Amino acid sequence: MRRGNLPEAPNYTNAALAMGLVNLLWIFIALWAIYGFWVVLAAGWGLNWLIRRLGDRA
Repeated sequence: MRRGNLPEAPNYTNAALAMGLVNLLWIFIALWAIYGFWVVLAAGWGLNWLIRRLGDRA
C-alpha cells in the first residue's frame, strides 16, 4: 500500500447544507399540516434560539 499519495477528499459541505434545508422544510410542512402555523413558528423560534446560543459559546 502506498502512503502519502492519497487523493483529496471531496467537499460535501454544500450537499449537506442543501439536504439539511430539505429536511427542515418537510418537517416544518408536516408540523404545519398536523398542528398549525403557530407550532411551526414556535419551532422556528426555538431552533433560532438554540443556534444563537451555540454561536455565542463558540
